[in-house]
Amino acid sequence: MQIADKETILFVDDEQSIIDIAHTYFTAKGYHVLTASNGKQAVGLLAEQHVDCCFTDINMPEMDGLELAEHIRRQDSTIPVIVMTGYPSLDNTIHTLKNGVVDFLVKPVNLHQMELCVQRVLRERRLFIENLILSKELESKAKIEQLNSELLYKVDELNILNRILSDFALLRESNDVFQQLVDLAVDIVSADGACFFLVNDSAAKPMPIAMAGAPWGAAGAAEGGAVTTAGMPHRIVSPDDRQMSTLVREVMHDDRPLIIANNNGGCQRLPKQYRSCILVPLKIRARILGVLMAVVNDGSRRFNEKDLYYLDFMAKKASTSIENLALYENIYNNLLSTLYAFVKAIEARDPYTQQHSSRVTRLAVALADAMGCTEEEQQILNVSGLLHDIGKIGIRDDILLKPGRLSEDEFAIIRQHPVIGYDIMGHMGLWTREKEIVRGHHERFDGKGYPDGLAGLQIPLLARILSVADVYDAIASDRAYRARMPEAQILEIMYGGAGTQFDPDIIDVFRTLYQSGELTAVIDEKK
Repeated sequence: MQIADKETILFVDDEQSIIDIAHTYFTAKGYHVLTASNGKQAVGLLAEQHVDCCFTDINMPEMDGLELAEHIRRQDSTIPVIVMTGYPSLDNTIHTLKNGVVDFLVKPVNLHQMELCVQRVLRERRLFIENLILSKELESKAKIEQLNSELLYKVDELNILNRILSDFALLRESNDVFQQLVDLAVDIVSADGACFFLVNDSAAKPMPIAMAGAPWGAAGAAEGGAVTTAGMPHRIVSPDDRQMSTLVREVMHDDRPLIIANNNGGCQRLPKQYRSCILVPLKIRARILGVLMAVVNDGSRRFNEKDLYYLDFMAKKASTSIENLALYENIYNNLLSTLYAFVKAIEARDPYTQQHSSRVTRLAVALADAMGCTEEEQQILNVSGLLHDIGKIGIRDDILLKPGRLSEDEFAIIRQHPVIGYDIMGHMGLWTREKEIVRGHHERFDGKGYPDGLAGLQIPLLARILSVADVYDAIASDRAYRARMPEAQILEIMYGGAGTQFDPDIIDVFRTLYQSGELTAVIDEKK
């Protein structure tokens, strides 16, 4: 449709492709189009030509979109400004809206969406100008209140979307995604209950794997306890599970969300205890993995299209989180396998040290557990223990496998293996704490260790634990240059090193484990 008055639109963006596409499209629609590559050029155009509407990017050289919006607001507050950005955030949105911006579009922006936005803001501008000329002070005040109300509504909506994004971004386990999904569904759309069903063409029924809210537990109790101690139902709520299964299957096969706004009248699609329901599919690479269901029990609350929008947005973010976590776990596991293969290669070079890393790790984790370390700390110790000697891959065989005593120069080279291991792990971009433990496992409590000469509590606790385990296994095993030490001599070295080579508190725990026989059991566990 051609525009009779040929309103003028100014597009400001440092991406030439966006400028070219917008110019071609809106010129064809009958608009007069001006373009600028940054805010400074736009200010020059505004000083010379009449402009009815302005689209601007935020991040641009010389003058960004926020400064341009503020300039336009000061010069002519009737010109609507629409911000386009590829990096939305709640802070940016609030800032732009405070600067007189009337809308906020996220790149890539659909041209049809932009045209509808133009039509709307120009229509609002014409009305606004008429109001400025004709309306009384009271009418102007009402308009301002309306705009403020719309602003608050938009900020509230963006706040909810930002919360969804941030909550899913914090998850570290795939299984947590499903529980987060149902918890958010109950909270954000004020549902009485939510459940996520895994679906499969070959399965007899959809399988509920996560749920939140009251309806499921209440119904399960009524049926004699259909809910496990973990809060997970053994089966879909009975006796109405057929209707629920039918709805889940319908969404699965139709491949689109379903909303039942009001379950009343003669044709009830839901079990009678539910008044409103939304079902949204969750897809992984275009294939449906499951269906999110949210329900309302009774009262005046009913789901609407806004609730559907939020749940659909949640399902999409959950899908992205699952894919990202699966990719990360795959990369992480492959990386661990590669590094463990290096450790095996090192041990294969020296038959006297085979399985050394595994024994040291088991003993270190046992010490950490006895000292009350958390599961996370024990897992960190598990990785760093298995990799603690990986730096020896950079040591020449004639030094590493030398049967006699090492010279001063040779020992200086050997002392570099903690630093080499630290550097290898550092290049992977992972394991910040783990690499510090690998670097510090030859430090001494009295400060006479290497490579950094740390002392006492300067040495990370887990490195101090690993040091005890490493030395014990070294002197309690056959080596290329000597046989296993006698038991009494081993204990004399370990106990006598408290306060000098070792942390005395860790040696106390070591002594307890040794005297109880647990230490021997741990070492022999996987021989």
